[in-house]
Amino acid sequence: MISQAIDILSIVILTNFLSAIVEYILRIYLIRGEEDIFDISALVASLGIGGVAIALASQGVLQDLFSYFSILLDRPVQIGDFIIVGDFVGTVEHIGIKTTRMRSSSGEQLIIANTELTGSRIRNFNPMEERRIVFTIGVTYDTGFKHLQEILNFIQGIIEATKNTRFDRCHFSSYRDSSLNFETVYYMTTSDYTAYMDAQQHINLEIKQAFEQRGIEFAFPTQVVHVNNGADGVAKSANPIQAQP
Repeated sequence: MISQAIDILSIVILTNFLSAIVEYILRIYLIRGEEDIFDISALVASLGIGGVAIALASQGVLQDLFSYFSILLDRPVQIGDFIIVGDFVGTVEHIGIKTTRMRSSSGEQLIIANTELTGSRIRNFNPMEERRIVFTIGVTYDTGFKHLQEILNFIQGIIEATKNTRFDRCHFSSYRDSSLNFETVYYMTTSDYTAYMDAQQHINLEIKQAFEQRGIEFAFPTQVVHVNNGADGVAKSANPIQAQP
């Protein structure tokens, strides 16, 4: 429906524009008394048909033009914004009358028609004031109660000491098949993606160091195999082995 409305509006605008030009020319000749130089009715008819033909041929261009004005007025994106449009990810470098140009993280330039841009779902990361991060780590079942309590405290301390972060919570969240899981939530106080990656890297390294200092082990998929001893029916537990894919 929107596309049809734009098509009709395009035809009306071009036809009215050409009609205004014709009227202006006719007024000049009528004022000069030169109305007999050409067939006025034939001129008006031919220009009217020509205007419709031009309008039909220019629908795509006009759609992009209207989308351009929509981008300028509504400002869903601006130059410098980091956005995701469909499968395209990059930073907006230029907003033109027909196309918008983005620079992808791998370096190539992406060119998107304005009509496609305004007709798609846009994820714009620049207006984001804070970024919420959730991550989960698992420790082995032989981790002692004291160490489980320490994990809650030192993860909070690590995040609070990390630049551009705001700690929210850390909980012993669940018992999994082969791990005791801790869920942590914190916020980045800047929208800069590189700053987020720097902060997450620092947190990961600090947690790894804290685990090594306390002898806490990260969990990985394991299974316990019970072996039946045969005649006496006594089951023995073998050492945990890594689960096979």
